[in-house]
Amino acid sequence: MTFAAQILTLYPEMFPGSLGQSLAGKALERGNWTCETIQMRDFALDKHKNVDSPPSGGGAGMVLKCDVLGRGVDHAIERQPNAPILAMTPRGKPITQDRIREIAAGSGVTLLCGRFEGFDERLFEARPQIEQVSLADIVLSGGETAAIAILDACIRLLPGVMGAASSGTEESFEDGLLEYPQYTRPQEWEGRTIPEVLRSGDHAKVDAWRKLQSETDTRLRRPDLWERYNSVRDQSASGARRKEKGPDQ
Repeated sequence: MTFAAQILTLYPEMFPGSLGQSLAGKALERGNWTCETIQMRDFALDKHKNVDSPPSGGGAGMVLKCDVLGRGVDHAIERQPNAPILAMTPRGKPITQDRIREIAAGSGVTLLCGRFEGFDERLFEARPQIEQVSLADIVLSGGETAAIAILDACIRLLPGVMGAASSGTEESFEDGLLEYPQYTRPQEWEGRTIPEVLRSGDHAKVDAWRKLQSETDTRLRRPDLWERYNSVRDQSASGARRKEKGPDQ
């Protein structure tokens, strides 16, 4: 099955961009995924093809118009009625690896790239199927960069894109933790050596060391992830205990 990506943007020339290179580029050539752009201005009805207007109530910048984008979104839905629609906006919910995995398992995705001061809110009220998502607590010049990042995250999970089957599972966020530190040759560099356990040949010890490093790094660097990880682990443990005792015990 080919994963079909379509992007509503004011700058279609930005795609596939970096996604035309490396693993994603090779996958595009093989037909693992397709990339189609939709120019937002095509849905403006005035002779100047205006897509934005000053914010109501005053303020700096311009706002993308709901009537223009509404027609563009409807066109995208007609082309791919079953694809999720993601709007790139710093006001959105941070995208997660779990959501990326869900999207990659489907037939494709539609990405709506914000610009200027953002979208007229009525677009989301009238089209509630649109998910508002962001990459992080940062503001970009436009949603195209975020769209490329999200597409990259999806494409690498498509069947046949990555070489090793385990490449997509032993990584940060896949099990709720940051990935363990990685090392490779040379064995010694500037007085620093590869941890001895990684040279021991004992796979059980290596796995235990990697799990400990993942937990330690997550606890120190991402306390939010660590809290969530412990919460899920506690819930799983409680469920297992209830199952062992039975419903009436």
